[in-house]
Amino acid sequence: MIEIKDKNDCCGCTACMSICPVKAITMKEDEEGFLYPVVDTEKCVNCGLCEKTCPIINKKEKSEKQQKAYVINNKNEVIRSQSTSGGAFSPIAEYVIENKGVVFGAIIDESMRVYHAYTEIKDGIQMFRGSKYVQSDLKNTFLEAKSFLDDGRMVCFSGTPCQIQGLKSFLGKEYENLITVDVVCRAVPSPLVLRKYLKYQEQKNGIVNIKRVVFRDKSKYGYGYSSMLVEGENKIYREGIETDPYLRAFFNNYSDRPACFDCKFRNKDRVSDFTIWDCYTIAEFDKNLSDNKGTTRMIIQTAKGEKIFEQIKGKFNFKEIDINEAVKNVKELKESPKPNEKREKFFEDINNIDEKEFFDKYFPITIKVRSEKLVRRILIRTGLNDKVKNTVKKIIKKG
Repeated sequence: MIEIKDKNDCCGCTACMSICPVKAITMKEDEEGFLYPVVDTEKCVNCGLCEKTCPIINKKEKSEKQQKAYVINNKNEVIRSQSTSGGAFSPIAEYVIENKGVVFGAIIDESMRVYHAYTEIKDGIQMFRGSKYVQSDLKNTFLEAKSFLDDGRMVCFSGTPCQIQGLKSFLGKEYENLITVDVVCRAVPSPLVLRKYLKYQEQKNGIVNIKRVVFRDKSKYGYGYSSMLVEGENKIYREGIETDPYLRAFFNNYSDRPACFDCKFRNKDRVSDFTIWDCYTIAEFDKNLSDNKGTTRMIIQTAKGEKIFEQIKGKFNFKEIDINEAVKNVKELKESPKPNEKREKFFEDINNIDEKEFFDKYFPITIKVRSEKLVRRILIRTGLNDKVKNTVKKIIKKG
């Protein structure tokens, strides 16, 4: 039976739970807020399917693929504004719905929980837009997707690379009617940290009845300085990476899942049909597409993906780029982050300290923090942010 001896070896993909023929496996939250499989030994029949299905135990050798790369902006400005970057996913999802298919992706509900769900209507695609900086609960979506696939329906499944690999391992065979989209992932933060952070917002900033969280809001400062947005019935909070404690926890590697520090799926050759992620350096590829509203980089890895792109490309402003240029200097495709040296104490404290005291302890707003925020906002307002970043990169390369 599946047994998690080292948490670095479990990405929480639910493949083992989904494959179990007697439903002996459930996903239980640990003290850090991450879900791990737990086996009911009374139900288990020792068939071994859980171990045979695990994408980490049975890691497949990566294979080189004939890939095409693009930079993309959705022509629909409303969709693009609701998307984290260029809005490339929505036309793929629309294509599937138009062909009587089903689309799966991560949503955030009214209680601010992030989990996977599906839609069969175009209006439902909106709930998948926007990055969710927290690991989503996949629930029973692998089983639901398989049911639709076996019924002959087209299915689009989007998620992190480990979630897509987990789905493929669970299915055990290729489906021509399955379209997969993976999002280049830095790491997945803990749902527990998000819950504590939202309580902190209530305590620290007096936000009442939180009804909306946007992890990468670009409505005020644009794509170049997207920020965390928390909206309640009485006020809206908006802060960037320098000052917001949730973003600081994420980007300083406190809140990530242990498996993310040794990710087994971090490479440019994916099992998905489409791989999508940010393109802050769009001006290097095409200045005409650079307008601070968000641009997506896309890699197409299958003939199926190319066929779909041909059907939907009229909805994009796009440019094909060299695959090696597309992935150059993209750390998230090659390197796992290193855990913060204070991570263990961070999670010990989060379960024992009041939320306000906890976040103020780890992420105080010092003079240095305020100065970094001020300088960056000045650069954004004056349009100098990209120029400064490019100059710094050149200096680093020369050094």
